[in-house]
Amino acid sequence: MSGLPTSELVIAVPSKGRLKEQVEAWLADCGLDLRITGGARGYLAELKGLPDAQVRLLSASDIADALDAGDVHLGITGEDLLRERGQDLERRVLLLRALGFGRADLVVAAPKSWLDVETMADLEEVAHDYLARTGGRMRVATKYLAQTRAFFARHGVVDYRITESGGATEGAPASGAAEVVVDITTTGATLAANGLKVLADGVILKSQAQLAASLRAAWTPAQLAAAERLLRVVEARAAALTSATLIWPAAGDAAEAEVVDALVAAGASRRPNGLLVGADGVADAAAALAGAGLGPVTAARPDFVFEVGCLPFEALVKQVL
Repeated sequence: MSGLPTSELVIAVPSKGRLKEQVEAWLADCGLDLRITGGARGYLAELKGLPDAQVRLLSASDIADALDAGDVHLGITGEDLLRERGQDLERRVLLLRALGFGRADLVVAAPKSWLDVETMADLEEVAHDYLARTGGRMRVATKYLAQTRAFFARHGVVDYRITESGGATEGAPASGAAEVVVDITTTGATLAANGLKVLADGVILKSQAQLAASLRAAWTPAQLAAAERLLRVVEARAAALTSATLIWPAAGDAAEAEVVDALVAAGASRRPNGLLVGADGVADAAAALAGAGLGPVTAARPDFVFEVGCLPFEALVKQVL
């Protein structure tokens, strides 16, 4: 385990780009505004409402490295970068919550002109033929060496060699630097513009930003307490975004009890003077209540829904203690 030179909970967030903007917006939505403490170009910050935490601004790839090494307790970065650190990720980093932004797919793409290559099995045949015909192995350009090797091995593709990409990977086939690419894409438009197509079964990973914890960091009770506070807020906000509260003038009769019991059995939970239901079930729940003569029914969206337990924190404690 790493010994972090601070008694505070250390959190790493992206220092630049679209992902930085998305993370800041997400934190603000959770009531955790990020404030830079080292000037406009500083790399330290703090979170409103979380006084026992130190925030470090790093590149997305450096955050993945820091989590893997135990140099930070928590970090937000792309899952693709975390998984590139090796196949035993779960022993080093715990994924606490997928954040729903920073989405991108890590894919295998071949030239559109390869009309008979649509799957990884087709690619395996082409690689074998390429070796027999040229005496050399088919070249695959990528920055994602570990995930490429693991994925190709699972599909039985062995007659290839990786050309590590240092620039625009999608341009490698057109420049003659490689025959195939493994790259990250959001829409596929850049690949298509470079004459490439994604193989039908060539999606290696559907990545998005993840809030993750380092299992190699040294965790003190105070740092765990700060992490619990953060995770409870994050989980409460996430629950609120998919929930609604229903209230109505209580009748206190058997008909009311029957319909409420039925809604609870279907997934609603009791709240003072009403119910908490899934946001997509508001209309059906309100109709059921109205059908029992209850109303008017008022629906409202909560800001936070704090439950007794916090599953991500419980998972973290189980791993680090």
